[in-house]
Amino acid sequence: MNEQPDPDVLVIGAGPTGLLLAIVLSRLGVRVQIVDRKAHPTRESRAVVLQARTLEIYDQLGLAERMTAASAAARLVAPGYGRRRFGVLPIGELGSGITPFPRLTVLEQSKTESILGEYLAELSVPVQWNTEVEPAHDVADSGSVTVRSPEGSRVIRARYVVGADGSNSLVRRSLGISFDGSTNTHSFFVCDTDNTRGLTANAVNVRLGDAEFLLSFPLGGDDSGGHHRIIGLLPSGGSEIDEEATRATVDEVFGVSWSESHWFSTYRVQHRVASTFRRGRVFFAGDAAHVHSPVGAQGMNTGLQDAHNLAIKIAEVISGTAPDEYLDRYEAERRPVAVRLIATTDRVFGLATSSTRRARLVRRRLAPLLAPLVIRVIPRVRGASRFFGYLSQTRIHYWMDAEEKQRSRGRRDPVVGRRLPWVAGANGGNYAVLRAFEWQVHGYGGADVAPIGAALGIASHRFPSPGTTGLASSLVYLVRPDGFVAAAAPHAGAARVFAAAMPTPR
Repeated sequence: MNEQPDPDVLVIGAGPTGLLLAIVLSRLGVRVQIVDRKAHPTRESRAVVLQARTLEIYDQLGLAERMTAASAAARLVAPGYGRRRFGVLPIGELGSGITPFPRLTVLEQSKTESILGEYLAELSVPVQWNTEVEPAHDVADSGSVTVRSPEGSRVIRARYVVGADGSNSLVRRSLGISFDGSTNTHSFFVCDTDNTRGLTANAVNVRLGDAEFLLSFPLGGDDSGGHHRIIGLLPSGGSEIDEEATRATVDEVFGVSWSESHWFSTYRVQHRVASTFRRGRVFFAGDAAHVHSPVGAQGMNTGLQDAHNLAIKIAEVISGTAPDEYLDRYEAERRPVAVRLIATTDRVFGLATSSTRRARLVRRRLAPLLAPLVIRVIPRVRGASRFFGYLSQTRIHYWMDAEEKQRSRGRRDPVVGRRLPWVAGANGGNYAVLRAFEWQVHGYGGADVAPIGAALGIASHRFPSPGTTGLASSLVYLVRPDGFVAAAAPHAGAARVFAAAMPTPR
């Protein structure tokens, strides 16, 4: 058996979350191993949407072009009720100027994993497939994990262990960490279809029914008979409904049909979040930390942001530029995001699937009346870009410290605590410099920021006027390696403010 040196970090689970985590760690010089009990990568399409914030992360890694080249783009949302269509909402237009990726990018999880896995191999970090982890109740203290593979058993001793092993996480269960929430009483189907008819092309279709629900995403191909992912409420709410019965109901209720399918499965939606995202040396990310409904296509994207956030923090601690307690910020930042997301998707999903008389009245009477009006009005309403921001995960906010929350009385700053607003320009605009994965000082149209960066020992960048991005030429900004703005201050005194906002080297 080929023995490998013990890693700094052991990642358990080679889905999108685990793969991205290992990639970022490796890019930042951290010794990492990644194992998975499966024999090979996912072959089913599973999650299919990459939100704009996810593509920004891929762009930071130089992977965005690989992802978009393999994907289909959905720039429209097409709502409807039953067989009736209400028009289209130009989601791409709402995101114009907010991000380099103003669209929903549709890419099957199997392809996402393939691209991430290939890139990880280029970094000389192969996934160790057929490698199963044994329950370890003391891993939080020791960092030691016993793994079994066809070659035998061995013990891996890591400084940190990350459980990215899915909703039924063995790592989480071994430590007795609760996974609080509920399982929806309804059953749902997911189907990848060919030669699909009755849907608006190049759009995310959302259809309500009296007791039914349908959501579809274009997976590319000829739009006259395209390849789609269709998700819906099962005809009778049972878990044993087959594809034939599903086809009949979907055709009858929504006028949607397809000639053949590549994958059909049924499942129950869960809304759960782990009681903690950290226990000692162990962290949880992705579905091991939170699961929720497919409404809004947020699940995989949320896990990828977990990975990005955590990997950068671990790298800072291992490099000595931050103390171990800095890792507590991972839960402080990412768990509230998961809790809010679950609450939001639970409400939306409940309205779409509830069998109560009130919910049916909303779907049957109010939705058909209001939806066409909303479609016409939203693109013209000031602040409509917020809708895109929430959907695309570009409006996520972190409190930079507890004192900030108290000082602001809970009011969130439009820039600090959020991902850096994008300023368009040559070669990627202000996002190009984020590829360095380092703390930076940014100035936009104001005084020279080089002295501030020099005083702090970090990079500095001065850009032209920020336009309407929310950035101010009168302020200087401290940007974290993950692209989030840690602090803002007037030029005079900025070095002192920024020094206090940065982690203290151990």
